[in-house]
Amino acid sequence: MSEHLRTALELAASQIPVLPLRAGKVPFRNCARCANNACGGRPNMKTPGPCSCPGPCHAWAAASTDPHVVGSGPWRRAWRQAEAVAYHPGGAGWAVVDLDNADAIAWARENLPATRTVPTTRGQHWLYLGTMPSTNAVRPGVDIKSTMAYARWLGPGTGTITGLPDAVRALAVKEPSAVRSASQAVTMPAGATGRQCPHRTPAYLDRGIAMAERRITEASTAVHATVYRTFLAVLSTHGRCGCLTEAHTARLFTAAQGKGETARHCTDAWTNARIRLGL
Repeated sequence: MSEHLRTALELAASQIPVLPLRAGKVPFRNCARCANNACGGRPNMKTPGPCSCPGPCHAWAAASTDPHVVGSGPWRRAWRQAEAVAYHPGGAGWAVVDLDNADAIAWARENLPATRTVPTTRGQHWLYLGTMPSTNAVRPGVDIKSTMAYARWLGPGTGTITGLPDAVRALAVKEPSAVRSASQAVTMPAGATGRQCPHRTPAYLDRGIAMAERRITEASTAVHATVYRTFLAVLSTHGRCGCLTEAHTARLFTAAQGKGETARHCTDAWTNARIRLGL
């Protein structure tokens, strides 16, 4: 039994769906029977599901926790040629924040809650408990791998896995293509519900606003999307308790306008974030 197969069977026994990766760390090609999804088992790879092919076809959708599948003859032949073991994070109930370099790791340490980390060739994987859409290049050097994606298995990592935070979910949200314009500028607190604020100290909110300002000012590409995602993250955390003030929104708008955004775009992005969150 190859080392990769042994690892795969151990993971499958822990209900982590696995698949082999060939040279180049990519999935094995579909067999002739499944070429172009002719088998009909996983049309366009939109959903995982069985097909009659016994081999590891269909990339991430082939990932399995069934030892009889993982250790079957066609899979055994693939494991002998495999260069790595991969797994389907969404199938395991996880989301992986793939940090590709030192700058991305530094950003995560400042902006995301601590969780289980796994060293990679060039950076780290941060694992969170929860699933979400997989999205590449959510910011420089950062990808998210969860549903409909695979990640290399590089060991169990260190630290305690924590719940998937709103700050990570917000990274995958794309700004609406048709922006709904606000009828007037934002001049009132975002929440203003009259309820007691659940945040323990004003410093917690101030630190969050400072992190949001830094996220905007450090954006080197996709500034529009970064501004929207940042507004969404701030509102998802602080928008319902009434603790945001005009001074806080002014700080965020100032940071965005410092990156070339117009006041109108800031207002529209803020309004769309509120609409999305039902505020």
